Order: sequence, then C-alpha cells, then structure tokens
Amino acid sequence: MPNSEQAQGERVRAIVISLVAGTAILGLKAAAFYMTGSMALKSDALESIVNVVAAAFGLGAVIFAGQPADKDHPYGHGKMEYFAAAFEGGLISLAAALIFYESIAALVRGVELRSLGLGMALNVAAGALNGLLGWYLLRTGRRLNSKTLEADGHHVLSDFYTTGGIFVGLLLVQATGLSWLDPAIAIGVAFLLAWTGFGLVRESAAALLDEEDSATIATIVTALDALLKKGVDETGVITAHGLRAIRSGRYTHVDVHLVVPEYLPVAESHDDTERFDKKLIEAAGLEGELHVHLDPCRRKYCARCTDSSCPIRVEPSKGAATLTEAEAVLAEPIE
Repeated sequence: MPNSEQAQGERVRAIVISLVAGTAILGLKAAAFYMTGSMALKSDALESIVNVVAAAFGLGAVIFAGQPADKDHPYGHGKMEYFAAAFEGGLISLAAALIFYESIAALVRGVELRSLGLGMALNVAAGALNGLLGWYLLRTGRRLNSKTLEADGHHVLSDFYTTGGIFVGLLLVQATGLSWLDPAIAIGVAFLLAWTGFGLVRESAAALLDEEDSATIATIVTALDALLKKGVDETGVITAHGLRAIRSGRYTHVDVHLVVPEYLPVAESHDDTERFDKKLIEAAGLEGELHVHLDPCRRKYCARCTDSSCPIRVEPSKGAATLTEAEAVLAEPIE
C-alpha cells in the first residue's frame, strides 16, 4: 500500500473520476430514455442520478476522512466514510421507491415505446462504461481501505448488471411487442436496487456501531501467530489475548494484551513490545495503531514459553502453541 499521503491522493482522484464519469454516463442514459420513452431505461437513468449525487457526497467524505486525528477526534475522521456509504444506500433505496411508483403508474396507463433500437445502443454503451468504472472503484477501494470507494464501486457494478438485465428485457419487448414488459422490468430493477441499498446501510450501520470485524480479527490473529512462533528469544512475547479491533474508515485501531516474561525489567519488555507491535501492524497489512497492555507470565505459561534463558521456569517448554482466534479474543488467556 502507498504511504498515507499518496493513498489519500489516490482516493480523491478515484472519487473525482467517479463523479466525472458518472455525469457522462447519466447523459447517455437520459438521452436513451428521452429517445424511447421506456420506463426501464428511465429507471436506469434514475439510478445514474444517484451515482452522481453519491459521488459528489463521497468526494467531501473522502477529503474529510483523510484529515489526521485531532483533539476533538482522537481516533481520526475515518468513520465519515461509513456515513457516506450509508447515505448512498439511502439514496439507492429512494431511487428504488420512485422507480417502483412510476412503473406501477405506467402499467396502469400503458406505455408507448419509440426508437427502441438506438436508445438501447446508447444505454449499452453507458452500461459498459459503468462496468469499467465499477471495477476500478472497487479495486481501488479495497487496495486503499476506503469504504466510500468500495460502496460506490458496488453500486456502480450493480448499475452495470441492471443495464444488462434491462437490455435483455427490452430485446424481449422488441421480439414480442408486449410493451407492458417494459414497466415490469423496471419494477424488477426497483427490487434489485432496494436490496443493494439495504445492504449498504446495514454494513455501514454495523461499522458505525463498532460491530466486530471478523475478517480483520482473523488477519491480525494470523499475523500474531506467525510472530509468536518466532519465539520469545526473538520477540520477547510469549502469547497474546484480549484482542479487539475496530475500523474507522481506512484506519484500524487494535487493542491487545501481550504476555511477557515476568523476570525481565519493565523497560526491556516495553522496548520488545514496541518492536513487536510495529512488526504486527506491518505483517497484518494494516494502516492504523496498536495499543498494548503488558501482562507478566506469572510462571503460568512455561509449557508454551520458548525463552531459553528463563531463570524462573517451573516446567520444560513444549514449544510455542498455535494461537487460535478463539483464544486471542478472550479477556483472560487459556493457561
């Protein structure tokens, strides 16, 4: 991952690209709708309006989230990205409601389609651009740990799939001459959008409420286990427990208790664990901080302790034990 300043520059550039490209795609889809009068194409254009508004809001969110921690926000401003994702989810759900309402009305009054071939061609071109944009945003968001970019990427890709479904549906309309299929397709789009919007809001709410991030915990435990297996002589740490982690935008805040040999001076254990936490953050591939609490071994871990020079050992070492996720998150360790 690039350094923090470079990464922030890439995030801002990606969301600006989303805003500019989204505006161009909206223009194509709006033209397709006005050319054909198709409710299905109108639903696709409405979704693109959401894309543009969400990208504009996301730009502000990414810039705000990139500000460093300060007195009023000691954990940084990263959670603004989750607000942006929730806002986008709400907009998607609103678009779904509008599409559903207008499609039902169109079914009642009837639909008159025109110039469907050219309109479909414009919409397919717009859909192809959406596919490329969504892939770029999702890939960039994951690489840079940006929830705003990931949410935008998921939405744009759902728009791409929607366009594909609408294209197939309108081909069916052309083949059968059944114009009522057009608003029926739009209703299907509305349900798909509602599901996408709900998913974004649900995931953002979980992050804002500091719900456990199982994937992040698993990544940290894997890195912890690899470091611990290097042995106490190299790391100065016997085992770990009390692991907790929360994501604040791209930053990860980790709390962990590290068990150290009790006979070592506090200063030496402190220096060992400072080196350990830097290696852990690097090994886990995280951008964030680690808060460590030191626990003395109290001669409870001799069987798993590999300290070759320990003067207070009460039983022989059997080698470093594998640290499991269940053990790592316990408030009190397994002896």
